[in-house]
Amino acid sequence: MIQKILRDPDRSAWRPRVLLVGAVLALALAPVAEGAAQTAGSDPLASVVQVSASIRSDGRTADTLGTEREGSGVVIDDSGLILTIGYLIIEAIEVNVAGAGSAPVAADIVAYDHESGFGLLRAREPLDIAPLALGDSAALRPRQPVLVASRVGEFDAGGVYVVDRRTFAGYWEYLLEDAIFTAPPRADFGGAALIDEGGRLVGIGSLVVNDAGPQGRPIPGNMFVPINQLKPILGDLLANGRRSDPPRPWLGVTLEEHRGRVFVIRVTPESPAAEAGIEPDDLILGVAGTPVAGLADFYRKLWALGDAGVEVPLNLLQGMSPRTAMVSSGDRYRYLKLDQTF
Repeated sequence: MIQKILRDPDRSAWRPRVLLVGAVLALALAPVAEGAAQTAGSDPLASVVQVSASIRSDGRTADTLGTEREGSGVVIDDSGLILTIGYLIIEAIEVNVAGAGSAPVAADIVAYDHESGFGLLRAREPLDIAPLALGDSAALRPRQPVLVASRVGEFDAGGVYVVDRRTFAGYWEYLLEDAIFTAPPRADFGGAALIDEGGRLVGIGSLVVNDAGPQGRPIPGNMFVPINQLKPILGDLLANGRRSDPPRPWLGVTLEEHRGRVFVIRVTPESPAAEAGIEPDDLILGVAGTPVAGLADFYRKLWALGDAGVEVPLNLLQGMSPRTAMVSSGDRYRYLKLDQTF
């Protein structure tokens, strides 16, 4: 079935979106291989489920992400373990999952990992859904055809191409090495499955972006978290609900990069940054006297200072006045109103 969708653009929902990328994607994109093997004995697309979450009204993320969230997830083992994108379920008080033609089933939050962006759920009742095997996301290369599958309301699947692999720096103190960028864009990207030609899971949908093209060229597309980010931490997530590494220092700022400069566009209430007097429109010049060049460089220098709780000398330009703000960094997990059972 995967090969059929990838070979047939009319069925894959490619046609309505291809006008968004125009001739840029016509750069000799490779044809779909005819003989790729699929997961034996099952339909990989049936492993994709709908995820619906209700968030506590006083949650820290309620204003920015909403209190009712919907997206997709992927069954990855026989016990009903489901991999999704973490922002769908963070601070949730109720989560339900549903497969093809089945009634919603309650699910428990197993883990949330901010560093990768992944979230894990486990259905409370048997789903009778075969798990999707994990592939090797490191093997994906630009111009390689892949499949995006989501289940938000109705099931949707379509062929796309990998267009780039690079570091992604998010405005919410997030850095993902070797992110997967695909085009054309898919609308139901949150928690969607990225599936290779062999029917294996190689990524989980995170964002829609305008710069998916090589080296950030302006091509609309999606960003996926590589599945290889999950493999070394899966044991920790199942045992503890989070990775065992000490938490990184968190400031509580929303940032924007412009021509290599890092600007504060929002300060999270009651965050370490707010307590240190950091304000919107501040320009971050450096960390501990060392200049920064862009978001990724800023995060790396910030996190290199130590674990959550470390004092961060943040060099700023506030208005026309330079200053150094001493920020007592925090632990994002303690700030969020998470279920303390995981």
